[in-house]
Amino acid sequence: MLTLETLPHQITTGEIHTVVVAFPDLQGRPVGKRVTGHFFLEHVQAHGIEVCDYLLACDVDMDPLPGYAFANWDNGYGDLCAVIDPHTIRPIPWQPGSVLILCDLLTLDGAPVEVSPRRMLRRQIERAAERGYTVKCATELEFYLFTQTYLQAEAGRWRTMPTHGSGIEDYQLLQTSREEYLIGQIRNDMVAAGLPIEFSKGEAGPGQHEINITYADALETADRHLVFKNGVKEIADQHERSATFMAKWSMDAAGSSCHLHTSLWDATTDAPLMAPDDGVTSTSGFSKVGSQWLAGQLHAAAQLSWCFAPYLNSYRRYVPDSWAPTAVLWGEDNRTCGFRAVGHGAGRRVENRIPGADVNPYIALAAAIAGGLWGIDHGLELEPAFTGNAYRTPGVPSIPTTLPEAIAGLESSEVAAEAFGPDVHHHLVNTARQEWAKANNTVTDWELARNFERI
Repeated sequence: MLTLETLPHQITTGEIHTVVVAFPDLQGRPVGKRVTGHFFLEHVQAHGIEVCDYLLACDVDMDPLPGYAFANWDNGYGDLCAVIDPHTIRPIPWQPGSVLILCDLLTLDGAPVEVSPRRMLRRQIERAAERGYTVKCATELEFYLFTQTYLQAEAGRWRTMPTHGSGIEDYQLLQTSREEYLIGQIRNDMVAAGLPIEFSKGEAGPGQHEINITYADALETADRHLVFKNGVKEIADQHERSATFMAKWSMDAAGSSCHLHTSLWDATTDAPLMAPDDGVTSTSGFSKVGSQWLAGQLHAAAQLSWCFAPYLNSYRRYVPDSWAPTAVLWGEDNRTCGFRAVGHGAGRRVENRIPGADVNPYIALAAAIAGGLWGIDHGLELEPAFTGNAYRTPGVPSIPTTLPEAIAGLESSEVAAEAFGPDVHHHLVNTARQEWAKANNTVTDWELARNFERI
């Protein structure tokens, strides 16, 4: 059993020698420091660690980006304090002798850093609590597994990456048994790390897998997502394999999704609130507040789509007949819609099928809650469930299909402005703008192949 109370003994006996002190960056990756056990006990446990604020103002390449009010060269890129959240301590079984503790970020004056992703989600959880609700969530993550290492893939410029399997392995047991040496370790190590794994399965692409984690409160769900995603990459690397959570690594293969499941519960009694009360007839299959929760997410979907699809590559996934949605509609157990109503009774919930596996879980869940609360606060009426094939129905509202379209929606979003406040709203919009600017400063392999000789 690992707790902060048992940690001193485990460090003294040598069972634990390293404490990884981390927090999520804007991409949803854990960043921080590896602290020796004794130094953690003597200094970090009570006071946290100091980190540079540029970590909340850079891109996937760790390049500091312009345009942020929070952190910039003019302000000198100062320090923040990462204060441990004692509830997040967990072992890292694939790194023997190491444990992980996640942190919340404070200014050196002790104020919460509102633009940090964990704080963004905390704020939406607080807004739900102010209205008497607890939000419970789950994220379904898909990823691709390759037989090359990350270094081999990079050396080949990511052109010839053999997947771990040559055919679609959706629910297939023979092919997934060939990958069980790795996938089985991922399942078991995640359970040992305190992540309640339900199952693993092959998915709709060669070498593609899905591993599901049991639902929890929103913050715990995001923390588990962060640990899982980073752990998959580290375990694959140890086996001289690689894994990617890109939304679309190849146009010839299915995209990788991160379906968000959300439901409302009474903050006082912990009673589920999404299904109709006993004896109450509902045409939607939801309670009144459940209907408003879904209606709000539908209303906000286009405005907040960048929170579910933050990169240029994210939009490659939205292809008709590909299991990725293209329409902002909801249906009862209908996988062609952007939102799917599933479950019954206490398990009644909304599945948002828009996000890809490349999302920052803290920002994506914050956006889902913000949309749901907008629907409740404004008493939105839920439209009737869509039936049929949403891919092939003309005139239906669509998910933004490009990054610029999503940026425009986020910038003008009334939901984001109200839910996140001006500072966080500006921070997110600038992050999106800078990603688009980086994309426009790049000549792609496709452009070279298409245009070098032919024009």
